[in-house]
Amino acid sequence: MTSDPLTAGPITVPADPGPFHCSPAHTALLIIDMQRDFVEPGGFGETLGNDVSLLRSVIPPLQRVRAASRAAGMAIIHTREGHRADLTDCPPAKLNRGEPSLRIGDAGPKGRILIRGEYGHDIIDELTPRTGEVVIDKPGKGAFYATELHELLQVAGITSLVVTGVTTEVCVHTTVREANDRGYECLVLSDCVGSYFPEFQQAGLAMIAAQGGIFGWVAPSAVYLDALSALCPAAVGAATGEEWS
Repeated sequence: MTSDPLTAGPITVPADPGPFHCSPAHTALLIIDMQRDFVEPGGFGETLGNDVSLLRSVIPPLQRVRAASRAAGMAIIHTREGHRADLTDCPPAKLNRGEPSLRIGDAGPKGRILIRGEYGHDIIDELTPRTGEVVIDKPGKGAFYATELHELLQVAGITSLVVTGVTTEVCVHTTVREANDRGYECLVLSDCVGSYFPEFQQAGLAMIAAQGGIFGWVAPSAVYLDALSALCPAAVGAATGEEWS
C-alpha cells in the first residue's frame, strides 16, 4: 500500500489533547468519502437539502496532506460509500431515512444516487486515487463495517491512522470510533474534515479529543505537515503544490 521507501523514524504532531506520536511506516492516510455524490451539486448530499459548498473547503488542505504523505511513502487509503445496483446491501432503515428529493438508487444528475459504478459514486477529480492506492467500497457509514479494511491494515503493519474526509459527524466519526475499538491510534486533521453544519463540525471534533482523547487526537493540517516535513524533506515541496497529481 506504500509508494516509496519509508523513513523509519517517528514523528510527533502537536495536537489536542496532547502530542500524537506515530511512525510513517506504520501509519496510513485515510481519505473518507470524498465523492461527487457528497461534495458536488446534484448529488445525494444536496438532495438532503445541504449546501455542498461547505464541504469543498477541505479540498485544498487535503490535497497538500495527500501530496506530503505520498512523498513520505505512507499508505494512502480512500473510501467510497455506496451500494449494489439491486440495493440488497442497503437496509430499509437507511433507504427510507429522512425526506430527500431523491433516495439512494434513484436516478440523479450524476447517475443513480450512491450506486457503485455510477459517476456520482466516484471520488472527485481533485482527489483521484493513484494507481495502486487502496479504494475501499463500504455500504455503511463506518469504513470498517462489511469491508476488508481491518485485514488490509493488519497485513501492512498499520497501527495509526491520519483521518480526513466527510462528513465529520457521520462517516468520519463512525470510522474513528470503529478504529479506536480495534486498537488504532487516530489523528483527525481538523481542516481536512468537513460537515454541512458548522455546529456539528465543532462538536464532532471536540468529542474525539474529549476526556484525554477518548477516540483520538485532533490537529490542524499545518502542524502535521511541519512534523512530516522535518522527518522527510521531500514532503515540503510536495505540500507546497509541486506534486498534487
